[in-house]
Amino acid sequence: MDWFAAEDYELGRTLFQRGLAVVYVVAFLSAANQFRALLGSGGLLPIPAFVRRMPFWDAPSLFQLHYSDRLFAAVAWSGVVVAAAVALGLADLVPWPAAMLVWLMLWLAYLSIVNVGQRWYGFGWESLLLEAGFLAAFLGDDDVAPPLLVLILLRWLLFRLEFGAGMIKIRGDNCWRNLTCLYYHHETQPMPGPLSWWFHRLPRPLHRVEVAANHITQLVVPFGLFAPQPVAGVCAAVMIVTQLWLVASGNFAWLNWLAIVLAVSVLPDGFWGVDDTAVNTAGSTPAVFTGLVLAVTALMLVLSWWPARNLVSRSQLMNASFNRFHLGNTYGAFGSVTRVRHEVVLEGTADVTLGPDTQWREYEFKGKPGDVRRLPRQFAPYHLRLDWLMWFAALSRQYADRWFLALVGKLLVNDRAVLGLLRHNPFPEAPPVYVRARMYRYRFTTRAERRETGAWWHRTDVGEYLPPARSPDG
Repeated sequence: MDWFAAEDYELGRTLFQRGLAVVYVVAFLSAANQFRALLGSGGLLPIPAFVRRMPFWDAPSLFQLHYSDRLFAAVAWSGVVVAAAVALGLADLVPWPAAMLVWLMLWLAYLSIVNVGQRWYGFGWESLLLEAGFLAAFLGDDDVAPPLLVLILLRWLLFRLEFGAGMIKIRGDNCWRNLTCLYYHHETQPMPGPLSWWFHRLPRPLHRVEVAANHITQLVVPFGLFAPQPVAGVCAAVMIVTQLWLVASGNFAWLNWLAIVLAVSVLPDGFWGVDDTAVNTAGSTPAVFTGLVLAVTALMLVLSWWPARNLVSRSQLMNASFNRFHLGNTYGAFGSVTRVRHEVVLEGTADVTLGPDTQWREYEFKGKPGDVRRLPRQFAPYHLRLDWLMWFAALSRQYADRWFLALVGKLLVNDRAVLGLLRHNPFPEAPPVYVRARMYRYRFTTRAERRETGAWWHRTDVGEYLPPARSPDG
């Protein structure tokens, strides 16, 4: 079936699957390292309490059937091992049905985590990973040629990611339309990176060029993905360059890397200077494989109705899933850009009596700004979930619900798991008597301030965010 096989995309398929497997490794590693503090039986938002009130079909997950911290750890670490094996190419050593099963197991394991992850997993890149991971299962391996229909579905996914992000900007904050959003964004984004200070200090005309280039990449270029080669490949290459710019300017977990991996699937073997016949080792396409691909294509066409309608809707949703399996999602980010950066700073004291002379000591997070002299670090594609929620908590108190009060409670008892998510605990010997939260306004220092003080940030105390709290047993 010549119409079915895209034999000149074998290298693109391999690079896409290996790259996606690496992202899976990072995602499962992030889950394994952070779940006890965030979701474990004694965590800030415990899974056992969640599954007791959530019907299975509202959040299908293996952990709805049974949950224990040991089981979660086993699933997460197994995901790391299996995904690493796929990234190393071991999935190509088994028949295509076994390779497909491996990909579906990764998808099911991560779906089980996301569907019980609550606020900690409410990010668009979780759904993007699940949708891309599901489609990867139907790309086949070296036994079969890459199916053209699945490659088109991957382009449709990339189109929704880019075009959805572009439309949410144009419909949203006015600064996207007048090209001024990057006057603020590099400074106020959720987690700046080590180069963000320099990006923020670029000349303002260049910031306007950045925004204009972003609009072209997200609103015009995506349509070229469905054009014949070499147009589709050129459009994908433009997206890759744009995503690498975003990688350099901030920390957005694995969002940018997933976009790059998806764009790689658009590049034909000839793009890499490889002769098609040199990589074409696939045999004839089995009828069963063809049937599965046709069935999945039909399923995705049906599920695409909701995100397609959302793209043209004036009330466009951002990063939404229309089903519990996270297939056929809508994407988009930064429909609005904050002009001023606020940070919630947690402090503790060992003083039993509070007064003007009380000595408060700060907790330091790994990624979010705190110490003004500390250069922001690069963590992406790794996802520091607590740090991201602290950014949302500073935006609005509605985001600081049960998990924030639970966090304060854990600090009052020096909870080992929670402290493991922090960079510095100012009370290593004994827990504090009181913990409070203050709101600060942060901004990047000017070049003159940077030379004079050595600080990357300047901050001003805005006021109380949470009054001093004491452990009931204190």
